[in-house]
Amino acid sequence: MKINIRNGKKSDLPSILNLIKELAEYEKSLNKVLITIKDLENDGFGENPLYWTIIAEVNKEIIGMAFYYIRYSTWSGKSLYLEDFIVKKQFRRKGVGGLLFEECLRVTKKINANGMVWQVLNWNTPAINFYKKYNAELKSNWMNGKLYIDQINALMI
Repeated sequence: MKINIRNGKKSDLPSILNLIKELAEYEKSLNKVLITIKDLENDGFGENPLYWTIIAEVNKEIIGMAFYYIRYSTWSGKSLYLEDFIVKKQFRRKGVGGLLFEECLRVTKKINANGMVWQVLNWNTPAINFYKKYNAELKSNWMNGKLYIDQINALMI
C-alpha cells in the first residue's frame, strides 16, 4: 500500500468533514459537530487561514488527516496545535498515523515553533499508547474549559 502525504486543499473539504465526523462519532460526540464545509472553506482558505491540514491518501482516496493551527503561549511562545488527528478505521495500525504525526513534527520544525501540543481523551488507550511511543508528555492535572456560542449568547446582556 503506497501512502501519499500532502497538504490539504479546498477540494478535500468534503472528505475532511467526513473524517471530523468519524472522529466525533468515535469520541461519542457526533452531535457536537456544528461546522460546515462553508465554514471550513472560509476559515481555512482565505487570505489569513486559521488552520491547515495534512492529508494521507491511498490511490487518491483520503484515508486520514491531521488538522492543525498555530497557538501562542505566554510561557513557551509559538506551538503547532494538533486539533484533530484521524485515520479511517480500516487503515489504522498500518503506519498511516505515524506518517501524519511525523509530518506534523516536520511542520513544527519548519515554522520554528517551540513544540507541538494536542489533547487526548483519557479513555482513548490506543491514542495514548501511540503518543507514548513518541515519548510525549501527557498531563492529567489540567481541565479544559469551554463555552459554546448558545451559552455565550445566554450570558450576554
